[in-house]
Amino acid sequence: MGMSVVIEDLPPLMWHAELGRSLPDMWTGTRQRGVQLHDLREAVVVWANRYGQRGWLRQLEPQVTPEMEDAALRTVARLDGTPFPSTARLAGRWLRGRLPSRRAKELALESAYCAEVVAVTYEAMGLLTNRKQPNWYDPGRFWSGDDLDLATGYHLGGEISVRIPKD
Repeated sequence: MGMSVVIEDLPPLMWHAELGRSLPDMWTGTRQRGVQLHDLREAVVVWANRYGQRGWLRQLEPQVTPEMEDAALRTVARLDGTPFPSTARLAGRWLRGRLPSRRAKELALESAYCAEVVAVTYEAMGLLTNRKQPNWYDPGRFWSGDDLDLATGYHLGGEISVRIPKD
């Protein structure tokens, strides 16, 4: 799961965390594991053709402001290259996200999983208003079945299936 970053004259990009090094990171130009920014089309084609994943999207409405775009890019600059956690760490982090705790003002992540990256980015953009820890989020929180508490006036549209071109 990831987040599309579509800004002015840049190609559509995918902001996410993954275990592999399938594509070059658009921020650094290197192939790396963990948090990365990919060409959206290339990422979707690789996920579909190599890993058998179906692509779905949910459009954020209304359009974000230039200030929100800047906040997203600052988050990319801060988190790009952050490692993906081991399976045990991922499970532990997710479980700890369900426990009450004090929230740090600026989250410093040693590692990050996909939904956590999107949550941190949405929060920086001012889209998340519930003040949950980023590790409270999982991919299901961003799917149609869950209510995502977004800032007033913003919502995610319904799921749209992505047609995958053959390489």
